[in-house]
Amino acid sequence: MNAEPYDAMPPGGGTAGEVLTRYLHERAIAFLRGLSLRGENEAEADAVLRASARRIGGALHIYGPLTDPGWAEPLRAELGWLSTTLGREPQYATRLARLLGALRRLSITAEGQEAVVAVGGAPPPPPSGGGPLALGAARAGALLERQLTLARTRAHSASLQAMGSSRFHALADAIAVLASEVPLAPAAAGPARTVLPPMAAQAHRRLADAAAALPLHRAAHPYNADAVQASLGADLTADLQDAPWHQVRVLLRLTRYAAEVTRPDGGADRQRLTDAGTLLERHRQAAESASAVAAAARTPRIAPATAYALGVLHADQRHEVEAARFAFSRLWQPAIPGVRGQ
Repeated sequence: MNAEPYDAMPPGGGTAGEVLTRYLHERAIAFLRGLSLRGENEAEADAVLRASARRIGGALHIYGPLTDPGWAEPLRAELGWLSTTLGREPQYATRLARLLGALRRLSITAEGQEAVVAVGGAPPPPPSGGGPLALGAARAGALLERQLTLARTRAHSASLQAMGSSRFHALADAIAVLASEVPLAPAAAGPARTVLPPMAAQAHRRLADAAAALPLHRAAHPYNADAVQASLGADLTADLQDAPWHQVRVLLRLTRYAAEVTRPDGGADRQRLTDAGTLLERHRQAAESASAVAAAARTPRIAPATAYALGVLHADQRHEVEAARFAFSRLWQPAIPGVRGQ
C-alpha cells in the first residue's frame, strides 16, 4: 500500500489539537443530527449514530495520546457499546435477506440443471416436484426466517431499551459537550504536521502487519477450498481462519479513520482502502451467514431434505467467503507470484 496518506498532511498550519478537535466536532455534530432524526426514520438515524460513534471512537483510539485519557477511554467504551447494540438488528435483517436470496438462487439453478438432464434423455423429476434441494429449500428458508426474525426482534428490543437508558443519555450528554469542547493533553499543542502523521502511520503499520499474516498467496487462487473444508467438522462454526480476516477489517477501518483526520482531502489511497473494506465486509457477511446456517442445521428433528438444503446453503456461503478472500488478495497484493495483477 502507498504510504503517502499516512506520513503526510495537506498544506496548512495549526496544532495537532486543533486539527483533531475540528474532526471530533464534526463527528459529534453528525451524531447529534442522527439523534434528532430518530423520530422520522429510525433505521437511517441509527446508521448515522453508528457511523459517528465508530469514527469518534476510532479517532480517540488512534490519537489517544493527544486527549485526556481519563475522559477518552470511558467515552470510547460507551461508543463501542452503542455501535454494537445498534448494529445487531440491521445485521440480522441483512443476513436473512442474503440467505433467502441465496436459497432462491440455488433452487433455480438446481431446477435448471434438472431440466437440462431431462432434455438429455434422463427420466423426468418425480411428480412431487423438484429434487432434494427444491424439496428442502422452502422449509430451510422458513426455519432460517423464524430464527433470524426472532433474533432481529430481540435486537430491536435491546436497541429500544438502550436508547431509553440512563447510560445512553449520559453518552448523548458527553457527545453534546464534545461538539464544543475536547479535553486535550499537553502533546496536542505540537504542530499537526509533525504530531499527527506518525500516529496515523502506526495505525497503518498495524494493518499492514495483520494483512501480511493472512494467507494471501493461498487466497490468491480463485478456489482453494480451505475455508470450506475447515468448516465441515463436527462444529460447523469453528472456522478459526475467519478471525484474522475480521481483525484486518477492523484495522482497515481504523486506518481509514486515521486518514480522515490527517488527509481530509482524500489522499491517494482512500479509494483502495474503501474497496478493500467493502470486500472484507462481504467476507464478514458471508462468514456470519454460514454460521447462522450451521446453527439452523443443528435444530433437533429437522427433515433430511431440510438438512440437505441447509448443507448446500452453508457450502454456498463458504464459497462466498473464498471469493471475498480472493478478491481482497488481488486488490491488496496484486504482485503475488503466479497471479496476474489488476
